[in-house]
Amino acid sequence: MASGVRRIKLGSQGMEVSSLGLGCMSLTNSAYGPGKPEEDMIKLLHHAVHSGVTHLDTSDLYGPLTNEIFIGKPLKGLERGSVQLATKFRFKSFEWESIDIRGDPEYVRACCEASLKRLDVDYIDLYYFHRTNSRVPIEITMGELKKLVEEGKIKYIGLSEASPSTIRRAHAVHPITAVQLEWSLLTRVHEKDVIPTCRELGIGIVPYGPLRSGFLASGRRLLEDITNDDLRKTIPKLEGENLEHNLVLFDKFNEIARKKRCTTSQLALAWVLHQGDDLSPIPGTSKMENFNENIGALSIKLSPQDMVELESIADAFKGSRLHPTILALSNVETIPLSSWK
Repeated sequence: MASGVRRIKLGSQGMEVSSLGLGCMSLTNSAYGPGKPEEDMIKLLHHAVHSGVTHLDTSDLYGPLTNEIFIGKPLKGLERGSVQLATKFRFKSFEWESIDIRGDPEYVRACCEASLKRLDVDYIDLYYFHRTNSRVPIEITMGELKKLVEEGKIKYIGLSEASPSTIRRAHAVHPITAVQLEWSLLTRVHEKDVIPTCRELGIGIVPYGPLRSGFLASGRRLLEDITNDDLRKTIPKLEGENLEHNLVLFDKFNEIARKKRCTTSQLALAWVLHQGDDLSPIPGTSKMENFNENIGALSIKLSPQDMVELESIADAFKGSRLHPTILALSNVETIPLSSWK
């Protein structure tokens, strides 16, 4: 295990992961643009694991489907227990124009079997319901996931972008090990209710987007470097007047980073890492230098005064965190079990 990458307990069910994970979406074609040469991405993945970052996060949505296939290939030479594979399911369609959501037992099982085949593994360490389905009670979805745990096809169950009430209902059927949610200095909406709910129930937290899609690493340069069809161009925080306002705040943030003798990405990631010992953020990248930079965040120490100063800047950021179509799919309440036929 690399120095500085410690192990943490994720949730209260016995799962252990590296304190820093790797979001793997950008290793293949994704909403953030075309993938890089496969050979380079395999090197990056091997480097991550050998550096001690063994918590790898993917989804059947990424690619779609191809990301899981890719992830499985370079891990063949590694001991299975040395890597914690997390993947997700939910979408029947992968086109935003015709998006459909399913959480019925037949679909849950079919998705799990398909992911196992694409990853070419006997079990999935952490299996997330990517977004909840309003038409199927969460108890029904969880019932099938519980069966998959009992059959040894998955080890732990997770939810992504779920509401507090959904988390409680799901947890009552079978313990939830982790909730994945967006959490960064640019996105703190879950601190009021979702995160306290997780901590009350002993559920681990997996922050995605800790660098807010690269904005907290690159500022204006991010928008100059990405193509027009990149999903990040549709994030309200990164558009128009919101962008200009937030860039002024980014400059203030950058000044703190200079004083701390670190990069803005390291500072942003360190802030997330300082939120507790029950979380494992999963910044994504397709560049070796960015990965190494992220590892450096583990050695950044922030004082209570530093945290207050950073959060005072964060509180002033403007704009919604996601495109309205995607935001509408988050924290969706499911119908009561009594309504299920």
